[in-house]
Amino acid sequence: MFGQIAAANALSDVYAMGGVPKTVLNIVGFPIKKLPHEVLAQILKGASDKVAESGAVIAGGHSIDDQEPKFGLSVTGIVHPDRILKNVGAQPGDVLVLTKPIGVGILTTGIKRDKTSAEQEEAVTKTMAELNNLAGEALDAFHPNAVTDVTGFGLMGHAHEMASGSNVTFEIQYNHVPLLEGTRELAVQGIVPGGSKANHQWLMDNVEYSEALEEVDELILCDAITSGGLLISLPEEEAHEYVNEFNKKGEFKASIIGKVTDKKEKSIYVY
Repeated sequence: MFGQIAAANALSDVYAMGGVPKTVLNIVGFPIKKLPHEVLAQILKGASDKVAESGAVIAGGHSIDDQEPKFGLSVTGIVHPDRILKNVGAQPGDVLVLTKPIGVGILTTGIKRDKTSAEQEEAVTKTMAELNNLAGEALDAFHPNAVTDVTGFGLMGHAHEMASGSNVTFEIQYNHVPLLEGTRELAVQGIVPGGSKANHQWLMDNVEYSEALEEVDELILCDAITSGGLLISLPEEEAHEYVNEFNKKGEFKASIIGKVTDKKEKSIYVY
């Protein structure tokens, strides 16, 4: 599963730009004298399966003896010059679509602290291992103005980057944002990774939260994610059709979580 998640995370950037992955290089740091060779073999097997699912091929790789296991992929893809999707360009009147639930960082922290159920562990690992290929491919029939994948900076961090770069403001409805089951319950217990807290602190001057929200809700929106979904800004008249089209095929359901307005004082307002 570690290999699958690493592969899905690496491949995601290509899908977020409207591309199709073609070749992959494995990059491995592994404590060969501390862990059995079989562990590395399983990591590589997981990545290989996920790369095959994407239609790309593994062309080789690089490895070193390291003190702790590290694994990633360098991915090359192709995209038509007229169809490159950028993480800026959102237009007032657009709506915002998110294609995977959030809460990944909180649930994986819960796993480390032995606070999650087997069902929750399965759900979060499945979420991270899910490719963004269907989300990207479904966009071919539409006209998105801006797209990014949601990863370490969390939903709010990547939304701020998109809004700021587009010189617009995002209005997000918290109760429309899909959460992995158990996310809020764990966060209430204080099970929140340091990266999520750092994201929340970093964004304090750029995001205005509704007074109805508690700090725990703010932290959830800032949760640091591995291999999250796509955040898409596209015309409202296309958004519902895109969501319906994607939801026929995707393992997880896309949701309309907000809208784009003219530039205001803050880059994001959460209601």
